[in-house]
Amino acid sequence: MTPRFHVDTRRALSRRTVLKGAGVSLAVPWLSAMSPAFAAADPTPPRRFVALTLSLGLLGENLFPAESGRDWKPSRYLEPLADLRDRITLVSGASHPGVSGGHRAEASLLTAAPMSGSAQTKNTESLDQLLARHFGHQTRFPSLVLGLGGANSPSYTENGSMIPAETSPAKLFTRLFVADGPAERKRQVARAREGQSIMDLVADDARSLERSLGSGDRGRLDAYLTSVRDLEKRLVEAEAWADRPKPVVPVAKPTDVGNPNDVVARQRLMSDMVRLALATDSTRFVTLHLGGGGGVVPVEGVDEGYHSLSHHGMDAEKLAQLALVETEIIRAFGDFLRGLAGEQEEGATLLDRTSVLLTSNLGNASSHDNRNLPVVLAGGGFRHGSHLAFDHKANHPLPNLFLSVLQRTGLELDRFATSTGTLPGLEPA
Repeated sequence: MTPRFHVDTRRALSRRTVLKGAGVSLAVPWLSAMSPAFAAADPTPPRRFVALTLSLGLLGENLFPAESGRDWKPSRYLEPLADLRDRITLVSGASHPGVSGGHRAEASLLTAAPMSGSAQTKNTESLDQLLARHFGHQTRFPSLVLGLGGANSPSYTENGSMIPAETSPAKLFTRLFVADGPAERKRQVARAREGQSIMDLVADDARSLERSLGSGDRGRLDAYLTSVRDLEKRLVEAEAWADRPKPVVPVAKPTDVGNPNDVVARQRLMSDMVRLALATDSTRFVTLHLGGGGGVVPVEGVDEGYHSLSHHGMDAEKLAQLALVETEIIRAFGDFLRGLAGEQEEGATLLDRTSVLLTSNLGNASSHDNRNLPVVLAGGGFRHGSHLAFDHKANHPLPNLFLSVLQRTGLELDRFATSTGTLPGLEPA
């Protein structure tokens, strides 16, 4: 017989309240309202989102052209992207309202949750994970969270927990393309089925609890049960994927770059894995975080550590070396875009159907300034080619761009975080 959960209605429920059933227990997230995680079947072509996020920013004077609108002249950093100018949009004078704290603001980069250096605040769901929650069931991996400088990432779950990044392209390749043996597939199915049975027991126990609650708590519990049902659906999908063969790709498993300071080579290798993941429709939502390593990047003319160079203090020699590193990061980004543009999919390219965002939480890494962030958006079916220049003193809300991307990717929201609307000047193609 399934144990029941009993409540003394004469006192308030403890925050340690758990639901129990058949030897399992699950804490109740009273403070989070859960929303449906499954999108309806959509006959339209798949839409995708990739974010390349940088811990140490980019020198704005080398990135943004002096001219606004469509008749801009390539800046130093944009010269390697000259052939892609009609596939990118530049956004200057944008930042997240209410976000400060220097490096700490990295946590808000894709969530836009207000944050400061002095106040502890709870984070919210990141842009990529919101998309994955609604559409991630359509692929084997709802999302990929990747990194180049440790496990930190800008990807946060619905309850504000950071998702650790995978940093090994070789391990990622194995997850994506190396067939699991029978024993591993059996374990995956068993884990999925065990999860389903646990959810069934907890949901049944929770319904018995409902009779003891007031109207407000019943609403919270109903939202929780909705999330339980959605999790059950995801577990069913997980079981189905365990028995489906992985795609076969005509490339060998890569060897990870041995030099941890070679951020550009590591960026290129991981970007190749991202392209393969998108091309095989193994996932549609990816973040790739380039952390701020302290070592010397092996670029000709550079002999000081990357992090030290970012704290240049306007020193001419440091600025010159930093520009060499950042130029190579942009060059690698351009090659990634060209790779997506070269992948055909039902009359379009992967780039046409993938919104690719390059940005950072720092507009000026030397002063830890979280305003005037570097922002480049490519692909995704937008009308590109413009430099959208906003006020550098009264920045435009960057969440407005996030809302534009969400809507273009198929999620019809009218607000994301501190957005005030979609981004002016960014229109569908």
